Amino acid sequence: MAKTKTDEISVEERLRALFELQQIDSKIDKIRTVRGELPLEVRDLEDLVAGLETRVNNFTEELKTLEDSITDKKNVIKDAQALIKKYEAQQAKVRNNREYDAITKEIEFQNLEIQLAEKRIKEYKATIAAKKDVITQSEEDLKDRKKDLKLKKQELDEIIAETEKEEQDLLKKSKGSEVIIEERLLNAYKRIRSNVINGLGVVTVERDACGGCFNKIPPQRHLDIKTHKKVIVCEHCGRILVDAEILTGKQLAKA
Repeated sequence: MAKTKTDEISVEERLRALFELQQIDSKIDKIRTVRGELPLEVRDLEDLVAGLETRVNNFTEELKTLEDSITDKKNVIKDAQALIKKYEAQQAKVRNNREYDAITKEIEFQNLEIQLAEKRIKEYKATIAAKKDVITQSEEDLKDRKKDLKLKKQELDEIIAETEKEEQDLLKKSKGSEVIIEERLLNAYKRIRSNVINGLGVVTVERDACGGCFNKIPPQRHLDIKTHKKVIVCEHCGRILVDAEILTGKQLAKA
């Protein structure tokens, strides 16, 4: 089987590249931490603004419907009053009590229609007043949230502008370091990084202990780490262990 490019690279070189990759990725993590929760805050505020806009629009539509209902009831009153006037004129010309009583009932019915319409108008007006109060409060909230959103977006844009170029440069260096690391080792590193809070998949031995979980490392295992002949992981946390001197004589990739 033909050897691949990574097969020709020594374990020490791979470990060095892996450690440099960790340094680069840690700097990228730091940049993203500086941004903090701002992207999420911006997204939440955008959702809140959209919700308030929908709320105001819905209430405005409801107001229009109520105002149309008031107009309808006013027309009912107008029509009823016209009928009452008509019936009263007819009442003066009736020929018997039966016709008089029938017209009187019609007048009473139209008066009831007027009373009911006036009651509904009063209810609609009360509802409109309450909804207007809600709209006023919602519009004030919307104005405040839009102001907050504008400030958060400006803050996020400023941070992105300050760090975007640096992050892109670091990402290119990260990809460059990945090229000389065998896929199995690289996948293991990425898996470890994703499972630990601080994102450290590769750590140095500090005071005879793992730089990640701080558990003691046996002397023989520490000696094996110093030789850079094989990949060794911490028995306790699973992080890849390297000797701090692995970068001696080689400048650390700068961000």
